[in-house]
Amino acid sequence: MKKQPIVEPGPQPVRERILNAAMESFMEFGYTEASTLKIATRAQVSKRELYALFGNKQAMLAACIADRAGRMRLPSQLPAPSHREELAAMLSRLGATVLHEVSHPGVMAVFRLAITEAQRAPEVAATLETARESIRTTARIILVQAQSAGMIGAGDPSEMGNRYLALLWGDLMMSLLLRLCDAPDAADIDRRVRSATEDFLRLYPEPKSQVRRATSKSTPRR
Repeated sequence: MKKQPIVEPGPQPVRERILNAAMESFMEFGYTEASTLKIATRAQVSKRELYALFGNKQAMLAACIADRAGRMRLPSQLPAPSHREELAAMLSRLGATVLHEVSHPGVMAVFRLAITEAQRAPEVAATLETARESIRTTARIILVQAQSAGMIGAGDPSEMGNRYLALLWGDLMMSLLLRLCDAPDAADIDRRVRSATEDFLRLYPEPKSQVRRATSKSTPRR
């Protein structure tokens, strides 16, 4: 029996090397002090290559954040939920994705960077806020669809989405930022998601008219 040849991993693509070097430099020196020369040296590329791919330091930071934010996005064309159980499943899927990705140590490092550099480099916080807005938009879309289908009552879907995310996080974000706890494991995420979804659906019950309609359909005529 022939032995399978061992395939050695190839070198990282230049773009990936630059982004990794940029994030490491931001964490080590701070956004302001992490010069493009330091990043290029760490990535083992020339400054010309760096500028050809990204143009400037802010673009590198934006790419680092966008890479993580992209993992939190659900499909843009979400199917409308057809019943409350499906709504619960969609919220749970969003919640689990958000907790897993945002609590990643690299993402927490970006949040700390944004806080540290708030005055000297407000563009860091602005770039991060764009990523956070994509999460809120996805929650709003789910709730707009649920509201249109009569699964939840009247109200502002944006505020409802923010309430769901607040229930999901509790004080976990602050604890992670202060390094008081580790990122949640799969069991912790499942517990948080289940609790937040159940609490949210209790806060926003199905309108009584919909409940009466569903009950009348299920009651056999005499």
